[in-house]
Amino acid sequence: MANIMVRKSADGGLSFYLPKRDIEDSITSIEFDTPEKWGGEIRLGNGGVYYIDPIPAPRLPISVRARRVDGVE
Repeated sequence: MANIMVRKSADGGLSFYLPKRDIEDSITSIEFDTPEKWGGEIRLGNGGVYYIDPIPAPRLPISVRARRVDGVE
């Protein structure tokens, strides 16, 4: 599992940042995005897929632990 940062991007979407590998990309989809449940499987613009344990909707930016599921890095 890796520590990642999720924040709002300038265009109003979500941005993914993995500091250990200096990877930054846009989040194209997120499995759960409601006030009660946020997280799950997230897909990146480069095809990468990560999993964040669902939590109540956070204030952004937030640092969370994520597990790589599949895709490029």
